[in-house]
Amino acid sequence: MLNHKLFKLSVPLAAALSLGVCANLALANSHDPEIVKWTPQSWGAEMRAMPEGDPVAGERLHVNAFCASCHGSAGESMTHNWPNLAGQRAEYTYKQLIDYQDGRRHEDERAMLMITIVQGLDRQDMADLAAFYAAQDLPGNDEVDKGHPAHSLVSVGDPQRLITPCAACHGVAGSGGINESPAIRGNPEDYFIRTMKAYRDGRRDNDVAKGMSQFAKHLTDEEIEALANYYAY
Repeated sequence: MLNHKLFKLSVPLAAALSLGVCANLALANSHDPEIVKWTPQSWGAEMRAMPEGDPVAGERLHVNAFCASCHGSAGESMTHNWPNLAGQRAEYTYKQLIDYQDGRRHEDERAMLMITIVQGLDRQDMADLAAFYAAQDLPGNDEVDKGHPAHSLVSVGDPQRLITPCAACHGVAGSGGINESPAIRGNPEDYFIRTMKAYRDGRRDNDVAKGMSQFAKHLTDEEIEALANYYAY
């Protein structure tokens, strides 16, 4: 008999293997007027209600739900297409899973797969997965490269363009801030670039109070590429 978690996820996973189903679902979600965007108040309430995650249960889900096929045995990035989840803040991972499920994240074709797969998860499942990834080691180290072309943006920002320093939210070494502010160190450069351009160009808008969208709005392609290189492991 199938484990009940695996059974619960088998239907969404099978659907995810059909690109047509994924595309139709993502397209429907992206135009759904019922999708409610986060406010600081609504996300704060959701985060306070977040269940306590069990990393052991999260590891079982990671394996049984085939998360490992894209995200590695412990959440490590496998290719330039997928983000690193190992060492990620639990609150951030939890939020992203909710956002995929509720249709707030639909920025590209890669999101279509996640939108479908997470339909079988409940809040406890999400907290367990988040706890498992948070328990892993974050790639890279805490050393700061002060000679890197992107260091000024990371540490100072650009007040003339109203660009906040990355370190203000993500820490000096990109290891994450408080609450849902994620670790951004250790991601493949291609993924980092794609994410930043999605924020800048308005294709990703699930950030609370448009914090990342406002930051990325004034960045050039060259600056985004420099930041990607700065934070890559």
